Amino acid sequence: MLKTLRFEPLKESHISAILEIEKETNAAPWSERSFRNELDHKYGVFLVGIEQAEVVAYGGVWLVIDEAHVTTVSVAPASRRQGIGQRLMCELLDRAKAAGMVCSTLEVRAGNEAAIYLYKKLGYDVVATRKGYYPDNKEDAVVMWLYNLDTWEPPRS
Repeated sequence: MLKTLRFEPLKESHISAILEIEKETNAAPWSERSFRNELDHKYGVFLVGIEQAEVVAYGGVWLVIDEAHVTTVSVAPASRRQGIGQRLMCELLDRAKAAGMVCSTLEVRAGNEAAIYLYKKLGYDVVATRKGYYPDNKEDAVVMWLYNLDTWEPPRS
């Protein structure tokens, strides 16, 4: 069970696998160009989760002044419910904290209850709703903030 899970920075060689996961998991998928832009994003951290030599997850944050803005997080459907998303988010937040970020924000689809639960578990608070935010179906976005990243510790479980 996830004995070989590791996280590494995005490489060109990961993009085709990421695009496959993106098509399966995102109703408004990022373009190949969007992922390529993350390869050398000066103020970004983009990680890929690899389990047994296979890309199973990816996610990124942009470091904006003192804020870590989570841009995307996704876990392959066959690899869900194993704690990969939580481990990936913790790794992203740890790296953002180490880079001097003091808070974090993200938007998540209002209907994505599993993700909202995870983000709350990590210490994020729901602060607003963006009506009709997602272009594919006009679903609302829940805006969440983690205010104390500078003193944040990952959950024990």
